[in-house]
Amino acid sequence: MIECRGVHKYYGEYHALRGIDLTIREGEFFSLLGPSGCGKTTLLRTIAGFEDISDGVVLIDGKDMADVPANKRPTNMVFQSYAIFPHLTVAENVAFGLRRDPRSKAEKSAAVEEALKMVGLTGYGKRAAHALSGGQRQRVALARALILKPKVLLLDEPLSALDRKMREQMQVELIKLQRQVGITFVLVTHDQEEALVMSDRIAVMFDGGIAQLDEPESLYARPVSRRVADFIGVMNFLPATILSEQDGMARVDVEGMGEIEIPAQQIASKGDQDDAPMVGFRPEAVNVFPEGQSQTAPRLNGGVIDEVVYYGDMTYYDVRLDEEDGTTSEPVRISMRNVFGRDIPDVGTRCTVGWSPSSLILFR
Repeated sequence: MIECRGVHKYYGEYHALRGIDLTIREGEFFSLLGPSGCGKTTLLRTIAGFEDISDGVVLIDGKDMADVPANKRPTNMVFQSYAIFPHLTVAENVAFGLRRDPRSKAEKSAAVEEALKMVGLTGYGKRAAHALSGGQRQRVALARALILKPKVLLLDEPLSALDRKMREQMQVELIKLQRQVGITFVLVTHDQEEALVMSDRIAVMFDGGIAQLDEPESLYARPVSRRVADFIGVMNFLPATILSEQDGMARVDVEGMGEIEIPAQQIASKGDQDDAPMVGFRPEAVNVFPEGQSQTAPRLNGGVIDEVVYYGDMTYYDVRLDEEDGTTSEPVRISMRNVFGRDIPDVGTRCTVGWSPSSLILFR
């Protein structure tokens, strides 16, 4: 549905987009994820036609968009601020895009009702827009964009102004809505969890380029670089020394874990020559138990609990792993789901940490 070929964008001497090559499939929920200033919104605006590109090609549904203005492209956009007109009713806001449509008044009214039903706002047409909640205003903005039946819906951080509970609710509703209408959604967000929850595929961006493009599960479990791993969720990093490499397998000595063999599929494909080797693992990939409790994990290490943070369904532990010289490592973060009847160890408690080598990734 969307293809970017070698897209560059300059603002004076500032290189905002650096040779973007990207294909977004028809009917998928695609996210552009990255920190502020990485170029994700600029890329979205070039697809929409609000920004001219300095070099390269943008195609939508197979057609070159070089000379196609924003209002002629088969796209519509939902902005971060929603851009709702407070002096108009909900129905008037939704119908705003139809003001030059040749359809009759009755046909337009029917289209408005259909769009409101699509976003769960049936019966809200006569309500004043200024009287709506944040979540309702967001739905009005969606209905106004969808009423024009675009081939692509562009979403510029549409949930960032909502509180956490409403944001989580709207994430699920957006997923359902995308499946219902079947058009391509492109979301810009800096929220890693939001992108993982909502997307079919995610492009992680840094410094105007795409660092990794993958499905959420692959992106989370197999990041191609330490920078991507550090940005997506939480990952622990422990210093490592590479002892040998043979047939794609690396044997490493990891601080607090000892000597480990890392297979080729668990070695990050992109690295920085200035970075020392590190082994990373997610907090949920290891378990912590009171010392002396019998465990069956492939590998076990002793440690001391440095901090305990209780979140209701989960507890997070900062644990210092034992070193061979009798010292302890820097704290690593471990998360465990709280199960009824399981005790939560206190700070300072000796513990056993169980983990599997298959949960580790070597960054070099």
